[in-house]
Amino acid sequence: MSPSPDDSLRIHFVGNATVLLQYRALSLLTDPNFLHRGQRAHLGYGLVSRRLTEPALDPGDLPELDAVLLSHLHGDHWDRRARRHLSRSLPIVTTPHASRRLQGVHGFHRAVGLRTWQEETVRHTGAQVRITALPGRHAGQSVLRRLLPPVMGSLLEFGPAGGPPRHRIYVSGDTLLFDGLDEIARRFPGPDLAVLHLGGTTLPGGFVVTMDGRQGAELARRLGPRLILPVHYGDYTVFRSPLDDFLAEADREGLADRIVHCRHGQRAVIGPDGGPPVVT
Repeated sequence: MSPSPDDSLRIHFVGNATVLLQYRALSLLTDPNFLHRGQRAHLGYGLVSRRLTEPALDPGDLPELDAVLLSHLHGDHWDRRARRHLSRSLPIVTTPHASRRLQGVHGFHRAVGLRTWQEETVRHTGAQVRITALPGRHAGQSVLRRLLPPVMGSLLEFGPAGGPPRHRIYVSGDTLLFDGLDEIARRFPGPDLAVLHLGGTTLPGGFVVTMDGRQGAELARRLGPRLILPVHYGDYTVFRSPLDDFLAEADREGLADRIVHCRHGQRAVIGPDGGPPVVT
């Protein structure tokens, strides 16, 4: 079955790690964060971070969602506005840790927890997305890893229901670069798009818990995606690695022509034919 024009993937970068992905009639939202500029995200253990930007959408502006993909349970990925305004019946695909909390504490009874390499498929009117949980590590130090919530990356395979995938999307989640990510390239080589959580998030004591520009470019080199969409930068006071750091490192790695320059609030359309994305 050959691709058709309606096999395009539509992307709306809402801000931080919040991205609206739409394929045909299916809508998937990643890491919902709708705090406004000046509001504070709670990161646990009394740590907070002030938002520096406005989200491009409020919860009331969203289309009808088929599912939410949540990489982990942190206040800049799942905030109090998302908790208040999203439907309790909405399917949420996330880590087992986050699933237990969402079901038991917050009443989101359709939260599904995936262990690494497990899958969940979401369908809507002839379209589907198969979500595979991938390795992720939020901290390098073993002590800090025990304090931070578990995080997962994801592979999203969008396509017609029962048919072959048209778009294979890697979403890194808030991971650092570590050797366990190399297994992703072995199992799922050359994704169509890599959505990379960057920012070089730095906690008190100088602990870095998300990729900076250098790590993000190195991960992109290892995975070999056709296109790269950087997200999760410039939105909070704990982010210390600006987008320009990543763009410079990507240029040094020979990846500059793969960057999707879709900034906060912009939209991109990726066609099924491998052509360049259209950003508006």
